[in-house]
This record gives sequence, C-alpha cells and structure tokens, in this order.
Amino acid sequence: MKRLSIIIPAYNEEKTISLIMNRINEVKLIRNIEKEVIVVNDCSTDNTEAALHNYMNTTPNLTINFFKYVRHDVNQGKGAAIHTGIAQATGDYLLVQDADLEYDPGEYNTLLKPIILGSADVVYGSRFIGGNPHRILFFWHSIGNRVLTFLSNMFSNLNLTDMETGYKLFRTSIIQRIYLHEKRFGFEPEVTQKISMVPGIRIYEVGISYYGRTFAEGKKIGWRDGIRAIWCIGKYGLFNTKTFVTSKNRERAFRYKQHENAPVSSLKD
Repeated sequence: MKRLSIIIPAYNEEKTISLIMNRINEVKLIRNIEKEVIVVNDCSTDNTEAALHNYMNTTPNLTINFFKYVRHDVNQGKGAAIHTGIAQATGDYLLVQDADLEYDPGEYNTLLKPIILGSADVVYGSRFIGGNPHRILFFWHSIGNRVLTFLSNMFSNLNLTDMETGYKLFRTSIIQRIYLHEKRFGFEPEVTQKISMVPGIRIYEVGISYYGRTFAEGKKIGWRDGIRAIWCIGKYGLFNTKTFVTSKNRERAFRYKQHENAPVSSLKD
C-alpha cells in the first residue's frame, strides 16, 4: 500500500475545515503511506472555499502529498459529494473524513492496521466497541443507530456494531466498481448492503473515538434521514438489481471542476 485517499465532503464548514486539514497534516501514516486529500465542496454558501485555500497556501511543512479540490455547482448532498470523491481517488485505499471534527484523523493508523496485515479489504470504525473516548449526547440517536445497524445486519448477514459510522475504509479498486445511487445520508446503508454482496469481501471493524456535535454546533442529520436509512436497507438488501458499474461509466456519471492531481507544492498560487 503506497497511498491513502482521504475524501472530505464539506458543506458550510468554514469554522472547522482548516482545523480538520491541520489534524490530517499532523498525522504520520505507518510505513510512510502517502496522503491524498480530496475536498469536495458541496456548493457551500459560507467561506469554506476561502478558508481551505488560505490553509493550503499559508501552512508550512505540509505532509499532504497530493491535493484535489472539487466544487459542486449546486448542493447535492453528502452522498453525492462522496461519489465525486470516490471517482477522483487514486490511492490504493480510501476513506471518508467529515469536516466537522467528530472523527479523529489520529486514528487512521488504527483503521489501517488490518489492511497492513493483509487481512482486510474494508474496515469500519465502530463508535461502540473499545475503550476510546465517546462524547455523551442523545439517547434516542444511540438507539436509532443500533436499530439501523440491527436491520442492516439482518439484510446483509454481517455482524457490524456500527453501520452508520462515518469512518469506512475501502479498497479503492472495489469501491470504484460499486454503483452508488444515494445522494444524502443514505450512502451509509446503501454502501454497506452492496459491499456485503461482493464475493469474497473481507470486512473488519476496529474501535474508534467519537467527538459528536449537537444540532446547535452544526450537526445536520435528522429523523427524516433515519427513515430514509430504513428504506435504503430494505431497498438495497432485498431488491438490489445493480451492484457493479464499469469505471468508464463511473467517470461519465460525475461532472466536476477540479485541480489536476499534482504535488501540493505545485498547487500553491
């Protein structure tokens, strides 16, 4: 494994985008794995873009080896931003990093361990196992997460403890072949159902920390997304008719404005 692609879907994250970039910059990946950061700005209406470019242009000693910035012309949803990032990834593996500081980039090496040992194709970071810090927040959200994970496991025949986790690490050559439809938070149940259908797939879980946000602090997911998740579990668990797509069709599926993939130093302007 030579390169890890880190996809950051961002919508109105001007307050935290520089902070999450700094945390990623501070991380030294095991075995000198390179970091490719792909920020997908889902048509933010605040200064997310300016804050990001200011960070990249003014931060000395960047350890980010490759950087891409993509902006959607219209707001499409977190899932759509992840789709765009997946299509752009060139790393051997990729993961999704929310820009809101709920998940700690310092735990990338924990996620990578089963990969380095040659045991896994996919690694889920579970907020509900291990002794890592976990912010105490909403009772009904925790119940909802467990119910959704239970239902997902029923249809996928997996034994995950945290299907809705934001930390999912995938072998890029596999996830780029998966046909993904959901444009909002339905990404999590859809990708779980479909990844479970890949013949011979090796899925692991590791314990991670969780520094959750309240709605006042900017959390965006709501009860309607929970209803959609249940619908997605049933739809893709029982009636899925399309799991794989060719790489050529995936490239056609997304339209974006981008920087060419290049060393970070050449992107400073």
